[in-house]
Amino acid sequence: MHRENYIELTGVRKCFGEEEILKKLDFSVESGKVYGIAGNNGSGKTVLMKCICGFLPVTEGLVKVGGKYVGQEVDFPESLGVIIETPGFLANLSGRRNLEILADIRGKLKREDITAVLHKVGLDPNLKKPVSRYSLGMRQRLGIAQAIMEDPELLILDEPFNGLDKYGVEEIRRLLLREKEKGKTILLASHNSEDIRILCDRVFEMDAGVMRRVK
Repeated sequence: MHRENYIELTGVRKCFGEEEILKKLDFSVESGKVYGIAGNNGSGKTVLMKCICGFLPVTEGLVKVGGKYVGQEVDFPESLGVIIETPGFLANLSGRRNLEILADIRGKLKREDITAVLHKVGLDPNLKKPVSRYSLGMRQRLGIAQAIMEDPELLILDEPFNGLDKYGVEEIRRLLLREKEKGKTILLASHNSEDIRILCDRVFEMDAGVMRRVK
């Protein structure tokens, strides 16, 4: 991916009724970089990410991802892996079976690819336990596996360390640093300033729908 900016937002506003959540944002993410967004709950981070992914239409402005306008040229960005809020899975099936069903939709992955990605996030690929009996940390690892399993160019990760213990956080940080080394473009939101410091090339803070650069 050689284009300078992978994500470009121009004059983006998002309103729900009379409430303005995003306020005329101009924001870009360079290809191959990791950008972090810090901010309190309700600051607009998750809404911003949903607009970039095409999950929410913008009220005003333009969202361009991977060279294409979201909501105009494409409904959703191509080559995207995402975690926003709690990952949703079929609770009565195993983690592996959930990933197999998702992989079958696009037909890009083999059985051994699913095994490899589960190992990569620290889950046992042979575990038969249904997702309903997974801990929050296991569900989060499975969500990360889903996000990275098709080797997307862009990762959008909203609080990717939720539910992970200290060891799990260190594991997933290392995984994301490896993804960064592979040239992936990553946008992540985290409450943890240490996550942001270790992982991110650029850091922005969001407050009441306004964004400012802090690193």
